[in-house]
Formats: sequence, C-alpha cells, structure tokens
Amino acid sequence: MDNFFDVLIIGAGPIGLACGIEAQKAGYTHIILEKGCLVNSLYNYPVNMTFFSSSERLEIGDTPFVTTLPKPKRAEALEYYRRINGKFNLNTHLFEEVLTVRKEAELLYIQSSKAQYIAKSVIVATGFYDIPMMLNIPGEELPKVSHYYQDPHYYANQHVLVVGASNSSVDAALETYRKGAKVTLVVRGKEISPRVKYWVKPDIENRIAFQEIDVFYNSCLTAISDDSVTLETPEGAVTLKNDFVLALTGYQPNFKFLKSIGVHVPDEAPKIPEHDPQTMETNISGLYLAGVVCGGLNTHLWFIENSRVHAETIIQHVKSRGI
Repeated sequence: MDNFFDVLIIGAGPIGLACGIEAQKAGYTHIILEKGCLVNSLYNYPVNMTFFSSSERLEIGDTPFVTTLPKPKRAEALEYYRRINGKFNLNTHLFEEVLTVRKEAELLYIQSSKAQYIAKSVIVATGFYDIPMMLNIPGEELPKVSHYYQDPHYYANQHVLVVGASNSSVDAALETYRKGAKVTLVVRGKEISPRVKYWVKPDIENRIAFQEIDVFYNSCLTAISDDSVTLETPEGAVTLKNDFVLALTGYQPNFKFLKSIGVHVPDEAPKIPEHDPQTMETNISGLYLAGVVCGGLNTHLWFIENSRVHAETIIQHVKSRGI
C-alpha cells in the first residue's frame, strides 16, 4: 500500500527531522508532512537572528553543525537542516497540511490537504510558532500591527512601538533603532526579561539608559489607531505617535488541532498536552508528542537542544510495542 507507513511525522522542523532519522535508523518506513517549507518556523525567524544555543547543541543525526562563530545565525541553521534532510534522504512532503488524525483499531488514519495515509505510529512535532498570543485590544487588526518581525529596514525612519521584553522584542527594538526608527518599548513587568541573551541584555539596557530607546515599564498597550497608540502606565494613560506596532507577545501550540485529533489538553494554563514523559506517548496509543509542543504554554521549557532526545525516546518505545 503506497500510503501506508510505520511512522508518520507531523512537522518538518529540527525535531521532526530528528524523528525521521531515528525511524529510518530503526528500519521503519516513514513520512514527514509539513504544512509550510522545510523547518518552517526557523524560516520565519528574524533574518538577522542569532541562536542562544551553540551550534553543537543544535546538531541532529550525529552530523556536525559547522559555523564560523560559536552561535549560529538563522541562515546557517536553514542551510544545515536542509543538508540534513538531503543527507538522510528523508521522505519529507512540504506544503502539505495534516487536517485530521483518527485512531481505528491498531492503526491511525491521517487526512492531509493532499492525500490520505495510514500509519502504525504518529509523531506530532508541530512546535509553537504558528499562533501568536493576541492582545485582544481595539485596533489590533490594523495592517500596521504585526505579531512577527523579520527585517529592520522596513521600519527605517518610522515610529515603532515594540511590545514585550523577551529576546524577540529586544532584538526587534535594537535592530529597528539602528536602522533609524524611533523606538518605544512597552514592558508589562518592571524590567527587561532575565532570559534575554546575555550578550544582548547590556545593549538594550544601555540604549534605554542613554534615552536612545524609550521604555514604559509596568505598562500595557490598550488601543491602536491609524497614527497613534494608547498605553496604560503607572502615571495614567499615554498617547504616542505611531506608524507600526510589533506585538511580540509570544506564541502557542495549536491546541485546537491537538484536541481535534483526540489529545487531552487541559483548559487551564499551562495547558500541557497529556503525554507520558518517559515515552512521549499521549492518551492515544501510538500517538506521540515531540519537541516544544510538549510544554503547552510553557514554551521556554523545550528547545532543539534538550528535546532532540525525544526522537530516540519515541522510536525506542515504538520498538517496545513491537510495531
């Protein structure tokens, strides 16, 4: 049967590729279905992004990730994972979205946007970057508002409001400032997040100290209009001239999809999908989770470097089931 596989993997990010490699090593037939391009989330990262992890911590398939600097950039990661996919000749289908998964007897039936498949085991490695955490405020739907940031040149000579104090927010603030934007940061807490990359944190703090980047701590964005924004600050409401808003407030796994395929997801935060951390198997026999999706809203728990082991863990459990 052409569309029958031992292991079907949803998501062609680094962890999905790692799962494909482990399935291949174990002698299992496999297919990887990805709704976007190869390592789609990494592709959508900011163009100048530098990883927090060193290159060896991002390696999969026992294949060295050689970079010119200790911490690789986005472009190097894209090249590395593209070569990994080619080196192992993984059965990767891109731009093919999985729509449904249902369990029937001992098999899993998968409907994608292009075909139907049957698999003995399914691994969900879909990450968390597709669905932004919305502010749910007036004006958020305006075209000037983005929950993603890619290239700073676009914002040259513009009044830019950046929401958040995480790595993505700080990177966007610094890069757009250096391209000539008038940048204001809005931070819900009292300080820049301690999780910000250690070589970047002093930079943003110095730009704030020298009043080159404005900041409102203990504040939140409450409304957006075509040419201004309104903030709620400890001193009361403040209205600022504005051309663009970068609402980099974080992202979340596709809980709706997980629930639709039968995975139990609690309604209360942090909404960690039900799975056995020893095997990564969900409440549905033969259906596994891998990578950052395992953390629910706690998206800081799992990264490429500490979830690479999920691939081996899952395939070992598949073997133990005699599949």
